[in-house]
Amino acid sequence: QVHLVESGGGLVHAGGSLRLSCAASGRTFNIYKMGWFRQAPGKERESVGSISWSGSAVDYVDAVKGRFTISRDNAKNTIYLQMNSLKPEDTAVYYCATRMSGNVRYDYWGQGTQVTVSS
Repeated sequence: QVHLVESGGGLVHAGGSLRLSCAASGRTFNIYKMGWFRQAPGKERESVGSISWSGSAVDYVDAVKGRFTISRDNAKNTIYLQMNSLKPEDTAVYYCATRMSGNVRYDYWGQGTQVTVSS
């Protein structure tokens, strides 16, 4: 099992920045990929992007390309989501999740952290 703890959410004005963290513990040796997701009120959860556990492959959805950056600290088993040029439509609960080796779905999820962008 893998345990995920997110942090770093908060309230920011449009155009501002926030950095979210997601610390993983437990059977991290079996992680294949980690992803960031978000869910806005009244909407379905959507992907933001992902990073391979090795850190060699990163991808983003079009809505955040050029504004968000996903990175990883190997020593801390932590991934980050640096969010710049935030927009009100980025307001959501942000979740990190892990996809384990051999699986096609994300298996473990964090508790989520609220990001609110005011206009």
